[in-house]
Amino acid sequence: MTADHLASTLDNTGARDGERLLRRSLRLDAATSGALGAVLAAGGAALDGPLGIPAAVLVPVGGFLVLYGAALLLLGSRPRPSRPVVRVVVAGNLVWAAASVLAAVAGWWSPTTLGTVLVLAQAAAVVLLVELQLAGLRRARPPAG
Repeated sequence: MTADHLASTLDNTGARDGERLLRRSLRLDAATSGALGAVLAAGGAALDGPLGIPAAVLVPVGGFLVLYGAALLLLGSRPRPSRPVVRVVVAGNLVWAAASVLAAVAGWWSPTTLGTVLVLAQAAAVVLLVELQLAGLRRARPPAG
């Protein structure tokens, strides 16, 4: 499924309602970040072995993702999310995805194959979320004034 197809699915009202797509993409980012964060924060010790990434990394990353998800949920609940704040989210997501790929390629923490696949898969998901958020920004009406 392409980002454009997913954007069309999420934004079933057409190009005039970019705010809806933007809100939905932010809430999707919130849900996925929060869910992954909860799994990592609660299960970091159990995931250390299978992923090859230390619990000392997984648990704080999980806590961060839970808080990040909560902030995105708040941002996505606004009728017109702040465009500058969404741009910061997009930039942060791009940095996160790049750092994830670097971590996997460089073999930080000596991840297992499963750990590498998980890191790369979540990086790809973040890039898809960036595409949705950028599509929402493009489709949203510019601020009045």
